[in-house]
Amino acid sequence: MPLLGCIADDFTGATDLASQLVSIGMRTVQTIGIPDEGLAEELAEVDAVVVALKSRTIPAEEAISQSLAALEWLQARGCEQFYFKYCSTFDSTPEGNIGPVTEALMAALEVSFTVACPALPANRRTVYNGYLFAGGVPLNESGMQDHPLTPMTDANLVRVMGSQTRHRVGLVNIDCVRQGSDAVRNRFEALKADDVRVAVLDAIEQCDLETLGEACRDLRLVTAGSGLALGLGARWGDQLTGGDAAALPATPGSEAILSGSCSRATLAQIEHAKAHYPHYRLDALTLAENYQDQVAEALALARKHLDRSPVLIYASASPDNVKKAQEMLGVQAAGELVERALGEIAKALVSELGVRRLLVAGGESSGAVVSALEVKGLQIGPSIDPGVPWTVTLGTDERLSLALKSGNFGGEDFMTRAWETTP
Repeated sequence: MPLLGCIADDFTGATDLASQLVSIGMRTVQTIGIPDEGLAEELAEVDAVVVALKSRTIPAEEAISQSLAALEWLQARGCEQFYFKYCSTFDSTPEGNIGPVTEALMAALEVSFTVACPALPANRRTVYNGYLFAGGVPLNESGMQDHPLTPMTDANLVRVMGSQTRHRVGLVNIDCVRQGSDAVRNRFEALKADDVRVAVLDAIEQCDLETLGEACRDLRLVTAGSGLALGLGARWGDQLTGGDAAALPATPGSEAILSGSCSRATLAQIEHAKAHYPHYRLDALTLAENYQDQVAEALALARKHLDRSPVLIYASASPDNVKKAQEMLGVQAAGELVERALGEIAKALVSELGVRRLLVAGGESSGAVVSALEVKGLQIGPSIDPGVPWTVTLGTDERLSLALKSGNFGGEDFMTRAWETTP
């Protein structure tokens, strides 16, 4: 039976968490939504299961319903501890969905206290005095204030989380964390005595996550980015299945990159990759007028070059261009149009052009691609960069290697370097 059951609010976030779990020796499978019983054999000898939802930006009631269904499924698998995973930049709308889903999971598990810890120092996501920093600057100055779906305009997590939940929210500051796990547990007790139900955790370095993981080992529910998982490994010890948790079968075939992310990191990666690979840009406004022509042109480029090189097909654009498309088409319609095109292109690349290795940038884009390819699950393998592993598909007719990258993750050369570690 899996030891740890995880619920992630988007597909790349799920892969990020699964990668961290593999790095601490937990054999991990990621499911795409709540799976049917077709994956029973693949789940028989794993230490952790991560259920990937697409619940980050949907209405809160729908996010709650999906998350509770995932929790029920994980409980039925016999999981002992539960992990609600969100982005290390705390991506959410003003109404949620992090707070509402946290509340619902707490109620379902009958727990009166949990933590909120998005920190991931390896990717320069740190929390100090309750303020979230990304790339060394406050979250609301990091570029996240321009996110097309979840603009983050406040770096104070106690305040942000407090606005999303009816529970009182408190803080475990870095001074307490540096005193060790016992001090953190004592702080938990003090907060609970003061009727605080959610504690935001400071963390600046990897050693802080290890301290916090030890302090949280007996909490039935934790909510966090992927970083806290690194500190939970000692909780399981010799209960793990053993062997090489990152081992994956080979997937020979052509290679392609698809991107819909508009994050600063991905835009820089695209500029780097364009200097190395044939490339084609999808435009939301052009798709609205000539959808089939754009898709056909992208596939024509791939058909011409795939036998010699990976190809890059992207819809990523600057904040100004994204805003223009959203103003003309509507925020939801513009996003759905791009996702539909990337999904259709991915399906054709695999079924018609022999692509077996796909790198996808962006959470919404990754969701569209795995849905189009009818992927039921992913076996998690070696990391390319922190939080971005190669995976191999489960439940598909053809075995595929997928790397699903959160928009802000990865170095500038990520899209060219990724192939060095592909299965």
